[in-house]
Amino acid sequence: MNTPYPGLVLDKRDHTAVVTLNNPPAHTWTEDSLAALKRLVLDLQSDRAVYALVITGSGEKFFSAGADLKRFSAGDKGVAATMARRFGEAFETLAAYRGVSIAAINGYAMGGGLECALACDLRVVEEHAAMALPEASVGLLPCAGGTQWLAWTVGESWAKRMVLLGERVDAATALRIGLADEVVGRGQALERALAMAELVARQSPSAIRACKQLIQAARAGAPAQALAAEREAFVGLFDTEDQREGVAAFLEKRAPQWRNG
Repeated sequence: MNTPYPGLVLDKRDHTAVVTLNNPPAHTWTEDSLAALKRLVLDLQSDRAVYALVITGSGEKFFSAGADLKRFSAGDKGVAATMARRFGEAFETLAAYRGVSIAAINGYAMGGGLECALACDLRVVEEHAAMALPEASVGLLPCAGGTQWLAWTVGESWAKRMVLLGERVDAATALRIGLADEVVGRGQALERALAMAELVARQSPSAIRACKQLIQAARAGAPAQALAAEREAFVGLFDTEDQREGVAAFLEKRAPQWRNG
């Protein structure tokens, strides 16, 4: 059966889009599935009814094992360039998603699988999961944001341990170093991620979009510049319907009805 998103399954639940990685047995990424992820996220960008995006893997063993190394066995630099570009485009698009993205890591998240999770805003990890960026052990390196997003998330020392030493971390370690936001039991990551997504739906989508941009801008910009942008964004929200609705709902002691505008 033809699907607009090969290797992915999309399920919309209220204001949340659930994307399930589905390329068994290990949900490895292909040129087609990476292009599909980029296309899917861009489609969700224009769907004003969706406020949050949850990504998980099908089954109980793998979130995603990353790229299939068989694609690189011939040493073809053209193939390498294509895959690197597709990885970058897919995960950078995911990182720029206007809403909140949550990775429900239900098993092994290796290489490009972990980079996909790092491109998300939050990560819920099941207790049996394992995470690593093992590319250097086969003469390669993480090319889909891993060296940057991992360091931003866990700090330089742990990023070096995982990338330069090839250390694999379990769920407990991931929680301790900040790679995981929560650890849950086997089979519970998606449920918890959906509960977090429900909290997102209580927030103004317009405010979430502005806040996320400001938080991520702190990675590269000077604090003084970001503080000025923060004030500008605050004032800019007064042009939105969500701002007027949010304040009115608070004063009228009722739940707001967001319009995402």
